[in-house]
Amino acid sequence: PAPAGGNGASGAVSGGGRRASGGGGADGSPLRSARGRGDQSGPDFRLEVGPDGYAWWYVDGVSADGTRAVSVIGFIGSVFSPWYRWSGRRDPHDHCCINVATYGPGGRFTMTDRGRPALRQSRDTFEVGPSKMHWTGRELIIDINEWGAPPMVTPVRGQIILTPQAVTGAEVMLTPDGAHIWRPFAPTAHIAVNLSQGNIWEGHGYFDANFGTRALEDDFQFWTWGRFPLHNRALCVYDAVRRDGSQLDLAVEIDAQGSVREVEAPPRTRFARSLWQVRRETRADAGTRPRQRLNMLDAPFYSRSLVETQIHGEATVGVHEALDLTRFRQPLLKPMLALRVPRRRGWQFPD
Repeated sequence: PAPAGGNGASGAVSGGGRRASGGGGADGSPLRSARGRGDQSGPDFRLEVGPDGYAWWYVDGVSADGTRAVSVIGFIGSVFSPWYRWSGRRDPHDHCCINVATYGPGGRFTMTDRGRPALRQSRDTFEVGPSKMHWTGRELIIDINEWGAPPMVTPVRGQIILTPQAVTGAEVMLTPDGAHIWRPFAPTAHIAVNLSQGNIWEGHGYFDANFGTRALEDDFQFWTWGRFPLHNRALCVYDAVRRDGSQLDLAVEIDAQGSVREVEAPPRTRFARSLWQVRRETRADAGTRPRQRLNMLDAPFYSRSLVETQIHGEATVGVHEALDLTRFRQPLLKPMLALRVPRRRGWQFPD
């Protein structure tokens, strides 16, 4: 206020914090300390998501021999569900799911859009219908009881246990206003998979989350993400083209203690398009051309795959995704997705 003005102190800064609301790092980096959700030391599943918003908790894992992989995503406001879009995105909690996909021999894909009655949340447990994620304080235990999407309509059942090497205390603003947040909980982890269709294996795993207050397609044209194990650390890259034409070019290293720092990564390098001709690129040392080792998920707007590349002189194989949100905005795509993402409004928990 001006000297001798009438504006008195009106209370603490929003949230009681010590930094500017929505602010990134002091050096202008989008990387900052995790805040606002009580998940600094592990996930807090009690999150309330407002209209147009979303939250997802994501796990992936790759077998030690590289022949099998798995991904699990727990959604509130299921961003890739046509039913959420058709609903006007008014009630994210009425469009929730635990999406499970296995890759390699006997691979299955499951994604059922469920209503509010199927959702139960507590600090440590996220439950959607017959499946749930539970954080013990040192492990994430995922119990799966789902049905595969057409044409492989068979049960997908069992358990996944992910044990982080360490949990980070960092998050990244994917847009300058903080409307979209990436929270890399555990970029280095051990995963043990015991699921139907012969998916019994162990390997390296990964755990993160994303939170947003607007639809992805409203703010982004295209993004690629990747997580690559390196010696004594992991490298995660998040590159995006926003709808306003600005770009995110981010690479972070996470060490065995969970410390996160932004680093200079090799340049973006294109490699072969997906089967649906989605453009793909990731980081690679000069003269190196990344290549796909395992096709994990292929959709008209999305590609997830196991990719081999070289970063800072180290050969590595990690999980990579490319997301074309310009394609995803096309209305004709939604009925196609509905065939793979059934809607189940009702659910009654046995207890």
